[in-house]
Amino acid sequence: LLPRQFQVAVVENVNERHLNKAIWLFPLYLFAINIFVLPIALGGLMHFPQGTIDADTFVLTLPMAEQKTWLALLAFVGGLSAATGMVIVETIALATMVGNELVLPVLLRLRLLGSGAQRELGGILLGVRRATIVVVLLLGYAYFRLIGESYALVTIGLVSFVAAAQFAPAIFAGIYWRGATRIDAMTGLLTGFIVWGYTLLLPGFARSGWIPDAFVIDGLFGLSALKPYALFGLTGLDPISHASFWSLLLNAGSLVAVSLFSRQSVLERVQAATFADPYREEAGEAAGFWAGTATVSELRALLARFLGEAQAERALSDFAFANGVELSEDAEANPALVEQVERLLSGAIGSASARVMVASTVRGEALSIDKVMSIVDETSKVMEYSRRLEEKSKELEAATRELKQANDRLKELDRLKDEFVATVSHELRTPLTSIRAFSEILQQDPDLEATQRQEFLDIIVKETERLTRLINEVLDLAKIEAGSMEWRSEQVDLREPAKTAASSMSQLYSDSEIALDIALPESPVWVRGDRDRLTQVLMNLLSNAEKFCEPKLGRVALKLDYTDGRARLQVADNGPGIAPDQIGRLFEKFQQLEGAQSGKRAGTGLGLAISQRIVSHHGGRIHVASAKGEGTTFTVELPSSESAGIASTQGGIEAQH
Repeated sequence: LLPRQFQVAVVENVNERHLNKAIWLFPLYLFAINIFVLPIALGGLMHFPQGTIDADTFVLTLPMAEQKTWLALLAFVGGLSAATGMVIVETIALATMVGNELVLPVLLRLRLLGSGAQRELGGILLGVRRATIVVVLLLGYAYFRLIGESYALVTIGLVSFVAAAQFAPAIFAGIYWRGATRIDAMTGLLTGFIVWGYTLLLPGFARSGWIPDAFVIDGLFGLSALKPYALFGLTGLDPISHASFWSLLLNAGSLVAVSLFSRQSVLERVQAATFADPYREEAGEAAGFWAGTATVSELRALLARFLGEAQAERALSDFAFANGVELSEDAEANPALVEQVERLLSGAIGSASARVMVASTVRGEALSIDKVMSIVDETSKVMEYSRRLEEKSKELEAATRELKQANDRLKELDRLKDEFVATVSHELRTPLTSIRAFSEILQQDPDLEATQRQEFLDIIVKETERLTRLINEVLDLAKIEAGSMEWRSEQVDLREPAKTAASSMSQLYSDSEIALDIALPESPVWVRGDRDRLTQVLMNLLSNAEKFCEPKLGRVALKLDYTDGRARLQVADNGPGIAPDQIGRLFEKFQQLEGAQSGKRAGTGLGLAISQRIVSHHGGRIHVASAKGEGTTFTVELPSSESAGIASTQGGIEAQH
């Protein structure tokens, strides 16, 4: 993706077989030259305290520190030579690209270069490239003067590497993805470079004092999510990694996103097929798209205009020798020669300009896109028909899948219904059996002792209460799920349901000798909802907390606060906690967890299920935080009456353990 690499590997590559060696030799070369960096870096870090000497200068400061001035001089000369060579190669590559892809197309469009075998244009090309080299060097020097002194050399290089990396999504999409379009690539490139400039380039100007640094510290418009070094709250990365992540992510993301709403033009479809499948056609077939003709002398003159007479003559001689043909001046050029001339010109003036110049020389015009498309029209129709059949097949598959899912859901609902009926029947039968057994004892033995009679009556009363509670909870749950529950909507100060629930549970806690701590704010915490139902939720949570606490040692805390427009009610106990595998089943119907203190009454397993649905109706949610041996905390969050109304959607349940 770097200009000099692209220039050597692509533009100046005259034989694709050379890539077979470059694939392993160039990485080996990079590995070899970097081996020598390791001992120098290690020696510098060991010799100088970190941060006191710029690591870029270790190659000079190490010999100077050891009084080896001759070695420092040698390293300096070598470094200067390497840097000079890099600048020369880089500026020539950039000048070639700018001249071929920017300046020459403009000159051709303005018809300033003329056409046909006119005067040589080598001087114009050379002048354009020399001017570009001067401009590039001045821009580099200006960058160094503006912000270069604020960064180490390696950092300046990394900033440029991140910029060059922005070409990756568009290049890879163009090579491998037939569905990509020009607007996709341009959108991705523009997005990537904007993010790169905002996260790396502008902060560099700010560090150098050229622009205010407020946006670096506080974020653009004072938004912390727009801090250049912590974009969208992402922290913990160095600036280079941070900018690389966001720029490439948004670059590729916007390229793909735009592709979903854009359509390829006819030309883009032809180009996509050519680039994505380059080995589909034999060499020389591409030139067959030319409908016109040209003589060898005309192509020789065209080459001479840009490459010079000597190089044009040598290129034609090489072609004749390689193909075993004789090229007479008046002979008509075959398609392979036209393609070869275009390839040679592409190395000098770029592929787009080369195609235009060859088209201006060949008599007749290149086949229009309509003519090209008419060649593959039948294939396109077959492909379109196949695509429609595939879409219909996918639609049928989707419909079948939906029907199967609906059938599976019906089976699941039927199974749940059976389980519900069986569970309710079992839960009802247990207290009824106890009531009947003790009632028969009292009926058959009227001479029972008073203490034993009272004990049996107490059991009957408790089982009756349990039966009543179960019936009420089943009815409540059924009404909520059927949408027939009657809800009151009023302004409720949550301190009142909290006090009512605590008062109702006070005797229970007193009997169990469990401490109940209540922390309520001095000012009202308003929500809009049903006072009785919210009280029911708190009583369920307090009742559950009491069950899991050990008598005399147990402690339960009821807390109410208000944060960020939401009211928070917490019920925390110091019980044995909840196992991780049980947390996910807390709010299922008829689920009774293990761990309750022995001797305490069993619940119906519906309290938390009802509580969750009540909270969800009020637009809130329940969090559960628990760990074995560390107690359990239930947190109910509700929107304040000023920030939200009662929601009709189901709230979420979140578990942490």
